[in-house]
Amino acid sequence: MGKKSCYNGGKQRKGGSTMYDIAGLGEILIDFTPAGVDDCGRTLFARNPGGAVANVLAMNAILGGRCAFMGKVGADSFGDFLRASLVKYGVDCHGLSVSRTVPTTLAFVHLDERGERSFTFYRKPGADILLEEREIRRPLLENCRFFHFGGVSLTDEPLRSTTLSAVTYAREHGALISYDPNYRPPLWEDETQAAFELMSPLSETDILKVSDEEMALLTGVTDLCTGAEILCGSGPVLVLVTLGEQGAFYYTRRWHGLLPAYP
Repeated sequence: MGKKSCYNGGKQRKGGSTMYDIAGLGEILIDFTPAGVDDCGRTLFARNPGGAVANVLAMNAILGGRCAFMGKVGADSFGDFLRASLVKYGVDCHGLSVSRTVPTTLAFVHLDERGERSFTFYRKPGADILLEEREIRRPLLENCRFFHFGGVSLTDEPLRSTTLSAVTYAREHGALISYDPNYRPPLWEDETQAAFELMSPLSETDILKVSDEEMALLTGVTDLCTGAEILCGSGPVLVLVTLGEQGAFYYTRRWHGLLPAYP
C-alpha cells in the first residue's frame, strides 16, 4: 500500500523484540447486556468484556494473530476482570495501565424490538480516557504490522492527544494504520464536533472502516461510491462501509464492490 511493512510473521526481531500482527490503543470497558428478566419481570444484565478496539484484538487473537493492547482500567474488580479477559483470549496486556483514582468505564446496552443497540455510558470520567502519552509502551508501536484505534478515543483529553501521538509514532515506524470512527452520540457534545474530530486522523489512516450512518455523518452524502470516494480522498487507501444485513461495501482508487452478508 505504498508503505514498507514491518511484518515478519509474528516472530521475534533481532534483539528479542516481539513482532505483533496488530497493536491497538483505545477503550476497554464493561458492557452490561440484557440477559432476560427475574421472577418479578425486572431486566437482568450480564457483565461482558467490551470496547471496540479490545474486541478487534480479541477476535484476531482467536484467529491466531499476535496482538497487544494499550489502554486503561480502574483499580477495581471490573478492571481485574478485563485484564483477565485479555489474558484469556491471548492478547498481550503489558500496555494496560491502571488508574487509582477513577473507576473502570461502564456501558449499558439496550436493544429495541429489531435488536438494534443503544448505549448508556458511565464515563464522565472513566479510566479509559485518562491514558497519558507517558504510559504508552513505544516498543509495541515500533514492532507491529498494523496499529488499530477508534473514534471513541477522540472524545476527551488526555486520551485524544495520546491516541493521535501514537498514530503518528506507529506510522513513522512502518505500521499500517487502521481506524474505526465508531460514532457513539452520547459521548459527544453534538454532531458537528464529532464529525470534525472523527475526520482529523484520516490523513494518517490506511484502512478506514465506517458504517453507512458514519459515512453520511463525515461526508454529508449517502451514496456509497460518492461517500467512499470523499473519504478515500482524505487519506485512506481502503475504505470499508458496513451495511448491516445488506453486507459491506469496499472502495479503493481502482476497485469497489459490495459483499453480501446474512441478517
